[in-house]
Amino acid sequence: MKKYYPRKIEKELQKQVNSEEIVVLTGMRRTGKSMIMRHIFDSIDSSNKIYLDLENILNRKIFEEENYDNIWSNLLPLGISKDQKCYIFLDEIQFMRNIPSVIKYLFDNFEVKFFLTGSSSYYLKNLFSESLSGRKFIFELFPLDFEEYLWFREKKKIFGKTFIDKEKSRNKIQSVLYEKDYAEYLEFGGFPPVVLEKDFDRKLKKINDIFTSYFELDVKTLADFRNISKFRDLIILLSARCGSKVEITKLASELQVSRETVYNYLAFLEQTYFITLLRPYTKNSDREVSGAKKVYFCDNGMLKLLGGVSAGAIFENAVFNNLKNYKQINYYQRRAGAEIDFVIDKKIGLEVKSRGSKAYLDKAKKIAEKIGLVETYVVSKDYVSEEGMISAVDL
Repeated sequence: MKKYYPRKIEKELQKQVNSEEIVVLTGMRRTGKSMIMRHIFDSIDSSNKIYLDLENILNRKIFEEENYDNIWSNLLPLGISKDQKCYIFLDEIQFMRNIPSVIKYLFDNFEVKFFLTGSSSYYLKNLFSESLSGRKFIFELFPLDFEEYLWFREKKKIFGKTFIDKEKSRNKIQSVLYEKDYAEYLEFGGFPPVVLEKDFDRKLKKINDIFTSYFELDVKTLADFRNISKFRDLIILLSARCGSKVEITKLASELQVSRETVYNYLAFLEQTYFITLLRPYTKNSDREVSGAKKVYFCDNGMLKLLGGVSAGAIFENAVFNNLKNYKQINYYQRRAGAEIDFVIDKKIGLEVKSRGSKAYLDKAKKIAEKIGLVETYVVSKDYVSEEGMISAVDL
């Protein structure tokens, strides 16, 4: 039996076992959604529970009834009764187009607690737009951050909870101790199967397999793109622009497609968790800021697989992926060009450098003060002892 490694999100999911709402866990393939759900399933003290993978055609047939009441007849031989509270876990719900209406009916008319997983917010947002409004909590699971990466490698390290703590905890011995781990994290990323694999060649093969399954099971199944090769070419173009602004007109010209097509491709990539498009920062919370978005990739291993990416962009992408648990992330750039790489929750500015320095910090602080940020730091890949520096291994 495979050893189970916890994820940060699991505590929040466990809290929902006794809530009334439907729990939906979504995220890119191979991030560990099924493992977490099975662990929660095993922890529930009830015999009236069932876990079904809807990728299996036979499991889908259980719910393919015109009269939804007949579903209970299909569940009864599997040990599930409607006469007491039951727990139904459904994995990979995107394989059943009609499942939201089934879930809504059973949820509204019987004492059922649903836990659901799906690999695409693109699909889920369309699927659940109105039918389960007010009845569900949606959680997102990403590849491992560096703290979780160390858990999977069975290594212990204390991480500061605040940025002040992270800055104070910088330590040269700690930086040297985890330097090799961080280098491997930068190289191969945080997909759990990749992290658990020790052989480097097999790591690369697994990253390639994840990319292939994304194309075969998400792109070809969920999208309706006439020209898949153009979509693939866009991914390659974006990888070379990681950490930079996305210029729609240039991309459309290089791909020889319309701007609308580029927008559609980008929306799909973002809503299937392959990329994130970062918005520029504005102090006005009531106004949606306009301006070009910056692109980041879901995982460093995936990004490196695509090729043509600078070491600086690789590092910046890893920093971004370690910030995803924060409520709001933006970037800031003046028209004159001065910028702050990341603005966290409209309070904290982070500048990302391979080797931080006081000069970088002073420059970032001047910009941060003008836009009302209360804390400013430089995230440095190399250890730097000066104040205001946060070592990448401590982020």
